[in-house]
Amino acid sequence: MTQPQLRFVNCLDATGLHRMAYWEWAGPSAEAPVLVCVHGLSRQGRDFDALARALSDRYRVICPDVVGRGHSDWLRQPAGYQVPAYVSDMVALLARLDVAQVDWVGTSMGGLIGLGLAALPRPDGVASPIRRLVLNDVGPAIRFEALQRIGTYLGKAPRFASVAEGAAYLRTISEGFGPHSDDEWLALSAPLFRQDGAEWRLHYDPAIALPFAAVTPELVAAGEAALWAAYEQLRCPTLLIRGAESDLLTAETARAMTTRGPHARLVELPGMGHAPTLIHDDQVSIVREFLST
Repeated sequence: MTQPQLRFVNCLDATGLHRMAYWEWAGPSAEAPVLVCVHGLSRQGRDFDALARALSDRYRVICPDVVGRGHSDWLRQPAGYQVPAYVSDMVALLARLDVAQVDWVGTSMGGLIGLGLAALPRPDGVASPIRRLVLNDVGPAIRFEALQRIGTYLGKAPRFASVAEGAAYLRTISEGFGPHSDDEWLALSAPLFRQDGAEWRLHYDPAIALPFAAVTPELVAAGEAALWAAYEQLRCPTLLIRGAESDLLTAETARAMTTRGPHARLVELPGMGHAPTLIHDDQVSIVREFLST
């Protein structure tokens, strides 16, 4: 079975350099277009194994571990765990890839990073670095109650006797991901753990929770205004995937996204909330069809 190569790129932060890891799935040729897939808040790039394997018949697929997660470095200053800094890291990644444009699939936080990158001001006549954008269960308006739910487990450092035990724990806090077989769930969860002596722990910096914990309803409202302004700047074709029971992306916001900015095409997936995993054939087909048009 095809496996990705782990690579690294140096990125700049307020204290110096850090390395961002990314997983590269070889495409059908060296000239194949590039698809970048970026994960959610506490996840990592191997979330996209199924999607990347399916789309590598057309694309060179790049799946970063956002800084502080997976095989990427941890920041010396946790205040740097913010979307604008992640966008900066992705600019460094695109420079490393040496491509003018990419297609982008972003789940939750990964979608906000893609939105921020696609909305960056450019000189007249210079195309956006994102050709087509897929936003997976995220938009400019994010419900504060959903952020509070995520905050109940983000940054905790539980330890487990086995990966299977850890995967069972993740299942209890990930009901919104929708139905998965035991084998699917274990495959999706295993890369999130690192062995530490005789135990296993989650493979991310607990300090990513510090900026998140400082979020207030007032900051969410201010951020919403800024994100809507960025969304209005998008010109690339945009697909919005929403879990029909999502507590983070409301149906009202999703509908508004179809009439504002890029007038996103909306697909709602029944039986799941925040956020669809994009590992099942029907979900992969939705992404493939959109990227192919």
